[in-house]
Amino acid sequence: MNVEPVVSTIMSTRRTHLELHGMSCANCAGTITDRVESLDGVVSASANYATDEGSVEYDPDEVSLSAIYGAVSEAGYEAASETVTVGITDMSCANCAETNEKALVSTPGVVSAEVNYATDEARVEYNPADASLEDIYDAIEGAGYTPVRGGGDENTGGQGESSDSAQDRQDTAQDRQETARTAEIRRLRNLTLFGAVLSLPLLVMLVDHVFGLGVLPNEVAGVSTGWFAFALATPVQILLGREFYENSYTAVVRNRTANMDVLIALGSSTAYLYSVARLLGFPGEGLYFDTAALILVFITLGNYLEARSKGQASEAIRSLLEMEADTATRIRDDGTEEEVPVEEIEVGDRLKVRPGEKIPTDAEVVDGDSAVDESMVTGESVPVSKEPGDEVIGATVNQNGVLTVEATKVGEETAIQQIVARVKDAQSRQPEIQNVADRISAYFVPAVIVNALLWGALWYAFPGALAGFVTDLPVWGLAAGGPGAVGVFEFAVVVFASAVLIACPCALGLATPAATMVGTTIGAQNGVLFEGGDILERVRDVDTVVFDKTGTLTEGEMELTDVVAFSNAADEPTAADGGGPAPDGGALARPEVTEEFVLEVAASAESGSEHPLAEAIVEGARERGINVEDPSAFENVPGHGVRATTSHGRVLVGNRKLLSDAGVDIAPAEETMDRLEREGKTAMLVALADGSGADGPSAGEGGAGERSEEYDLLGVVADADTVKDSAREAVSALRERGTDVWMITGDNERTAKAVAEQVGIDPDQVMAGVLPEDKADAVDDIQSDGRRAMMVGDGVNDAPALATAFVGCAIGSGTDVAIEASDVTLMRSDPLDVLKAIRVSEGTLSKIKQNLFWALGYNTAMIPLASLGLLQPVLAAVAMAISSVSVLTNSLLFRRYTPDEEYRLLGLFGR
Repeated sequence: MNVEPVVSTIMSTRRTHLELHGMSCANCAGTITDRVESLDGVVSASANYATDEGSVEYDPDEVSLSAIYGAVSEAGYEAASETVTVGITDMSCANCAETNEKALVSTPGVVSAEVNYATDEARVEYNPADASLEDIYDAIEGAGYTPVRGGGDENTGGQGESSDSAQDRQDTAQDRQETARTAEIRRLRNLTLFGAVLSLPLLVMLVDHVFGLGVLPNEVAGVSTGWFAFALATPVQILLGREFYENSYTAVVRNRTANMDVLIALGSSTAYLYSVARLLGFPGEGLYFDTAALILVFITLGNYLEARSKGQASEAIRSLLEMEADTATRIRDDGTEEEVPVEEIEVGDRLKVRPGEKIPTDAEVVDGDSAVDESMVTGESVPVSKEPGDEVIGATVNQNGVLTVEATKVGEETAIQQIVARVKDAQSRQPEIQNVADRISAYFVPAVIVNALLWGALWYAFPGALAGFVTDLPVWGLAAGGPGAVGVFEFAVVVFASAVLIACPCALGLATPAATMVGTTIGAQNGVLFEGGDILERVRDVDTVVFDKTGTLTEGEMELTDVVAFSNAADEPTAADGGGPAPDGGALARPEVTEEFVLEVAASAESGSEHPLAEAIVEGARERGINVEDPSAFENVPGHGVRATTSHGRVLVGNRKLLSDAGVDIAPAEETMDRLEREGKTAMLVALADGSGADGPSAGEGGAGERSEEYDLLGVVADADTVKDSAREAVSALRERGTDVWMITGDNERTAKAVAEQVGIDPDQVMAGVLPEDKADAVDDIQSDGRRAMMVGDGVNDAPALATAFVGCAIGSGTDVAIEASDVTLMRSDPLDVLKAIRVSEGTLSKIKQNLFWALGYNTAMIPLASLGLLQPVLAAVAMAISSVSVLTNSLLFRRYTPDEEYRLLGLFGR
């Protein structure tokens, strides 16, 4: 019997244990099992409803743990996972990030991992049943890099974890990472200064040699100056070069890859070892100790500047967190006050906020009125008036009056913490354009080494032919005077060192994430939150914007504007009390049909509804002094209206379809409805049953179903919603830039087109009478001809449409930023912020392309120059250091952009 295949199968499979959520019966367990087992590479799967647990045996070479989690999610359930962000030091280029990512993903229990070279962070999702934070640390160390370790658990997404403890750990982790970054910057600075001090005499020797000044003697006290150069260069080689040599060994030997450290180590050690060989008698013309040392000094200086730039790029997140208040004035039950740390605030606590103080946490005003500066959170420059019942956002500044507020959200649930989390998530998810850079980086370093070896060999084999060819080119002279001046082998060494040093994969790796960091930060500072860098990229491609009407283009605060009574609606006698049941208990008596009676009937029926239209009717009736009763039975008919039973009888309030389906003749109301709708108002018909059989609803009707009664048309009530001041400007700006603008609403066609006319939307691009559940289909219809639509809605009722659109954009309150269905969240309810989102996206992508052009253009131009022997190795090292710093600087300059106008690149670095 051949057991080798069996052993091989056993050795290659893994078993993972899952904690499952959402199962309600044994069938759920079966559904999960079937879905997971359908994946290629899954050997077996089981789910236990009684214990809410499951296990999966799978081949990691064929299926990933991420795919297994995805299958559970697609089945409609959830497998427990935790997410942690770990800082990583020692990364020198995008290849290092890729190496860490591979090491983490291959760790048993890790679901997914994303490593960002620009932020020096790894964001890891893992299964707590199979992996721990220590395993993640070990994976990073196993790849040859250093994780920023911390005490205790650093989970940011653990099950059953209090928000306060999670927040404390998150703050601690951020502090540790900031400490590690500061220490790294200090270390690089000290190494640069040390290397510069020792290299300064070498630089003097280099200048004297290159320009033939002859100022320096060849010997001092009988000792060749070459040995002095050796004495100065060796400590630099050891202290500054050690990191590059160690990282190169790790990359090549342990990870079977090559990164930027390999190029630096090759270039520097080639110059140093050749010079040592010359001192020991190897034939040649010159020494390159100055080159070997200066290469390491310039590269270390570049790394120092790069580390500082990375810190500046992530300053925005730190500054957001620093905006939070440290303490709060809490009001005790007995009315006395105490000052407490913000961390001790609990939901329901009452807090006093004096003028000039920061609001400690998200809350609701219960007493006082003031103006609050919310610019740091929403980007709104004008202070917002606040009075009892209004929401306030933590970290915003109370300007004049004293406010008493009640905490509604604390810890990581607050808006400022959600903004920070959203921005960090966005920075960890890179645009698709990054894939281009990643593919290039994967082959870049090996290709550079092969190119350097090839040209070194060609110069050694054909020095005369190549020198003649290059000399005929309209360029400067050959480095070191060419092979005729320094010798063929020596010049081949110079070419090799220059060719490996001039290449800069780190510039390529920084091009996208650095710009993405800045772009997402600009968005957050202006009240625009992107779900990820991929969304930031996608928004630029939007060619159609679809607005929901109510609450998006309009204020969403309906007001009762009209009540129209039809006096011929009823001829029955009226009870003496003006209403209520007739003395015989039979048919309901009815008063004269006046506007007051129509409004009383409509408001009493609508008092059971939470719809804005209903609330406006009820509020309008109360303001007019009309008594509004609660209905004894109520039924909401989504998209159409309501059915209710009140003391007046059975009532219908709604659109034409609702009343027509009940057999009501609506013809007498058509002229009135048409007039009101053309004025942009939402008109609703009111009908009352004639009273026959009105002794109460039958059990089978659930209290408010259709009955056999005949309804009389009483009148019409109308609400109006004010169009937002900026709506017309937003629509106009979008259309000017060539973007189609549509509107979807559940309102009737006349009202919808009246509002569309006010804001400047083409009536042919209005979809009216669309029920909430049909909005997703409407968006699909718009996109059916290849359009890439951004759906802009309130994020709750419009969730299916937001998810269906090419980009879902939730517009709403600054305190409610965690809208899962949306790709983009606008902190303010301002349609103009849609334009800001598009501008930030376009600006960021322009900056990314500029960075990539610079990085690729630099390498494309400089590598051939080095290969042709036109660059000294030390100049190649300087250029290499400058290239990555220039890409970061270019991205940091983008921070000055404000999306109030279109972004345009000006000059080399943009504006």
